[in-house]
Amino acid sequence: MGIHEECGVFGVFGTEPQNVAGIAYYGLYSLQHRGQESCGIVVNDDGVFAVHKDLGLVGDVFTENVLSDLPEGYAAIGHVRYGTTGASTRENCQPLTVNHQKGKLAVAHNGNLTNALKLRDELELQGAIFHTTSDTETICYLITKERLTAKSIEEAVCRAVSALVGAYSLVIMSATKMIAVRDPWGFRPLCYGQREDGSFVIASESCALDATGARLIRDVKPGEMIVFSCEAGSVRVQHMKTSCQTVSKKLCIFEYIYFARPDSVIDGRSVHAARLEAGRILAADHPAEADVVIGVPDSGLDAAIGYSQESGIPYEIGLVKNKYVGRSFISPCASMRSDTVRIKLSPVRSVIDGKRVVLIDDSIVRGTTSRRIVEILREAGAAEIHLRISSPPFKHPCFYGVDIDSEEYLIANQHSTPEIAEMIGVDSLAFLNAGSLGRLSGNQDFCSACFNGDYPTEIPSDLRKDRFEKKLSEREN
Repeated sequence: MGIHEECGVFGVFGTEPQNVAGIAYYGLYSLQHRGQESCGIVVNDDGVFAVHKDLGLVGDVFTENVLSDLPEGYAAIGHVRYGTTGASTRENCQPLTVNHQKGKLAVAHNGNLTNALKLRDELELQGAIFHTTSDTETICYLITKERLTAKSIEEAVCRAVSALVGAYSLVIMSATKMIAVRDPWGFRPLCYGQREDGSFVIASESCALDATGARLIRDVKPGEMIVFSCEAGSVRVQHMKTSCQTVSKKLCIFEYIYFARPDSVIDGRSVHAARLEAGRILAADHPAEADVVIGVPDSGLDAAIGYSQESGIPYEIGLVKNKYVGRSFISPCASMRSDTVRIKLSPVRSVIDGKRVVLIDDSIVRGTTSRRIVEILREAGAAEIHLRISSPPFKHPCFYGVDIDSEEYLIANQHSTPEIAEMIGVDSLAFLNAGSLGRLSGNQDFCSACFNGDYPTEIPSDLRKDRFEKKLSEREN
């Protein structure tokens, strides 16, 4: 089992009709690492919304014919999804669109609400009918409900998000405006920039701005709402606080460790620099006598370079990733299922054979994948394997948009470090010390609840036991 983030969001807003679907396509392609289950784009063609979304990767869903059928427009929003709340069905593909009494609405959401089931119950008792199992639909209902009495869409959004608890980075599009919102804790990243043609781009990561030719302006601050609207032929940008309570910033520290692309900058901190620092810390705190340092592609590579720089042990490419094997890979028969890792990763024998190896990876969840990688290195002739992990041990589930399993399946929750080392077959094992996490974030506040169980928000007791969609299934049955 690996770890998966929930999704990535994207938006583009300008004053002149252009190929905004193409811009969104490039943006989503650069955010593909944040979600591979489904994707979608909604184009605003002078108040008329054109939608295309489906299960699959960006390049498969948006063929040349599909993109050519989408009209030019002033604005578009897009989404890539890996679902932690809601099943992997076409109905749960985002962005979600709504037609209501005062117009149209499209919403793209990154994160996970901890009070989604409570809010859904309240809305259903008021007559709301839900068509998906995604908590994003709850957000849509709240906004449209508030829009009936609010003077503007931004006022409706401001009212609606005050009821939300948990992680939400949102890109919202109406017929005339685009709105970016980040929750008051800042769990998930969100930034915006501007292209040379004057249009603005909003995205989960700055790498999507680079892909679309936009210059990064800054990150959306926790609890901030940014409104993009056209006035007198130009785009007006309005910065305002939501009506949410002021809380301490809690960016997910795993954005720096694993989720984000290394070329992204999140809240002013280079992801690549953060991972290099993790490797240096590991080398200083947990040295090993070895001949070579290698990393597990892709998120272990930067930390491996940092470990090499600090320790003086040469860095080499010891594992090669098959770039054509994605989440859609299936094992053709039961006897071959244990070889899935072998298909995805191959050892460079000339680097491994007879060597004492320091292996750097970003995490251990269940331990199954780590054990298989170790077996592959042993078969390639590794004399010793010293595994170093660029995060602390995972001991608790995440409720803010990361698919980290329940405690009973987390190997570090059930076993000590020496026990894990023996189970996966390494000569030594060490994790990043939790006290060093601040150095990764540039001494910014962060959420590390998956390591220490200290959740920034109240977690309902039933949510601790089951995921949102399972509770829905139990209630419906």
